[in-house]
Amino acid sequence: MAVQAQFQNGEVEAMQMNGVIVEDIELDEGVDNSQQVVATARKVKRIHRSSSGSESSNSNHAVEKNLSGPLQVRKNSRKSRDGKGRGLPKKGGAGGKGTWGAPGDELFEDGHCRDVKDPNCDSESEDEYVVDVIKPKIGLEEFTQIFEPVLLEYYDTGNTEEVVRTINELDVNAKVSQILEIAISKALDHKAAHREMTSVLISDLYGKILSSQDVMSGFDAILDNLAELTIDTPEAPSVIGQFIARAIADDCIAPKYVMKFKGTVDDEHKQAALDKAELLLSRKHGIVRLDNIWGTGGGIRPVKYLVKQMVLLLKEFLSSGDVAEATRCLQELEVPHFHHELVYEATVMVLEDSSERAAHRMCDLLKSLSDAVIITPEQMSQGFRRVYDALPDISLDVPSAYTLMERFAQMCHRDGVISTALFREMPQRGRKRFVSEGDGGKIKEAV
Repeated sequence: MAVQAQFQNGEVEAMQMNGVIVEDIELDEGVDNSQQVVATARKVKRIHRSSSGSESSNSNHAVEKNLSGPLQVRKNSRKSRDGKGRGLPKKGGAGGKGTWGAPGDELFEDGHCRDVKDPNCDSESEDEYVVDVIKPKIGLEEFTQIFEPVLLEYYDTGNTEEVVRTINELDVNAKVSQILEIAISKALDHKAAHREMTSVLISDLYGKILSSQDVMSGFDAILDNLAELTIDTPEAPSVIGQFIARAIADDCIAPKYVMKFKGTVDDEHKQAALDKAELLLSRKHGIVRLDNIWGTGGGIRPVKYLVKQMVLLLKEFLSSGDVAEATRCLQELEVPHFHHELVYEATVMVLEDSSERAAHRMCDLLKSLSDAVIITPEQMSQGFRRVYDALPDISLDVPSAYTLMERFAQMCHRDGVISTALFREMPQRGRKRFVSEGDGGKIKEAV
């Protein structure tokens, strides 16, 4: 047996003994190195030979190990190999083949086996068990992200029952008063019609989801945060005061809610909101008037009222010529399905005025509204067709109605307000015939 060893710095490199490599041999200091070879091998590797019986090309290479680092461990040792572990067994001694589990696991056995693949399972002796469904509770931030799209959908549909059903399906892990705070904060960024819908929603939620204490807690939180809301919405104090007065009119909170803040408010924005609510409540018949505090929007208003507003709008436009102001007033009416009435009234006003100035201004207004798609092509066509049908009656008051209508229609067609097909639908008044054009000079007999 040939043994080759090299001694340097108290370490012994790999030795080859009849095809066996012995590694990690450490020598004691102060002892003759030539007489001391301690073969405490950590790992023994046998040289693999090829199928032909010849030695592998790796048989001549010895594996070097530097023992200057942490103490090397055996292969099957449970200690960490990087020297950083705590030396504890894996899985607390409860893992691996042939193990019975950690000590003490038998104390938690209930004697029931529900795994059908377990040989100890007896399906006839085991009782049936029921799995309960647990609904996870959501926090305030998650509820806010879910509730805001529900509010936007409510502004489109106006269905409060859908909002109530959605809130009941959510297990809110926050104060219910946060619902009122989120709804009013969202309504500050919307128009008066949506604020009216928010007040209706609060009234419908009262008694089903919100209590009187919840409504007051919600308003308390809004009043405390009013200074920050004023930064984005300068009219926030006045709007919040209107919400408070409307909630009192709807019997969601008591009138004493406003009175309890007297002499205890230091914030000017909070005081302005409370003063606005007190002013609205102290007016004569104030509770009745608060039902329309946000105004009646859209198609809820009577048709006569809408027609009157459009006529006033057009008369003001003929005087000022301000297209932007007329457009703003029309959009505030919130009746896109009734814009054909504006086209009808504008055309009739041109026929009654019978001036080039009125025709040019009305054509400019209709062109601006058409280009901005505020008045759709369908509404524009419907308005002109209504004028076509009413021309026989209009001509009784304006004899030249057909001529004026033809001139105005040509002007609108040139500017692209009406289509060619609609322009060709314009009726033509029959011209008065003379005797020389076919009567032959024959005088009709008297009847």
